[in-house]
Amino acid sequence: MSKGEETRAAVLDEAARQVSLVGLNGLTIGLLADKTGLSKSGLFGHFRSKEQLQVAVIDYAGELFAERVVRPALKMPRGEPRLRELFDRKLRWGNGDLALPGGCFFTSVAAELDDAPPGPVRAKLVQIERDYIDTIATVFRTGITEGQFRPDADPEQYAFDIRGVLMSHHLAGRLLGDPEAEKRAWVAFEGLLQAAKI
Repeated sequence: MSKGEETRAAVLDEAARQVSLVGLNGLTIGLLADKTGLSKSGLFGHFRSKEQLQVAVIDYAGELFAERVVRPALKMPRGEPRLRELFDRKLRWGNGDLALPGGCFFTSVAAELDDAPPGPVRAKLVQIERDYIDTIATVFRTGITEGQFRPDADPEQYAFDIRGVLMSHHLAGRLLGDPEAEKRAWVAFEGLLQAAKI
């Protein structure tokens, strides 16, 4: 990595941490300058606009998610073990164990962007969310191929249902402070898995 690439990576790491705490709209070049000790003009050289900064930080968080959640899960045996690891790692990402201090980066950002007009920032988040949903469906589909789940089970519906459990876990744990949120998420996960089994 060149010095410029190292600086950009360090800035994006701090930017992702700040977004997890103050939201995407709270992220500014000025805030990043204060947190990183870099000048505003230096930061502007890396990100020509707030929109470019927002796209870059979402992309960076997506790469962190792939590195800490998706890729390790895909090393597990196909089907159920892989689904379990994917779910466990996503819960740990949302709890801050594998991620950033403010809970699930993507769930928080989605709340800001769900009604935003089309544009590159929203498009980047949508792409990352769709890729994750596709990953869940694909992993489930391999479980059908392996004979672990019913041949008539619907991978897309399973992915939709799991995303619902994960969103509910985020709401219960982060907003409502429910100490049983993780336990309830696992109970829901097991129920969905059992319903799909042969």
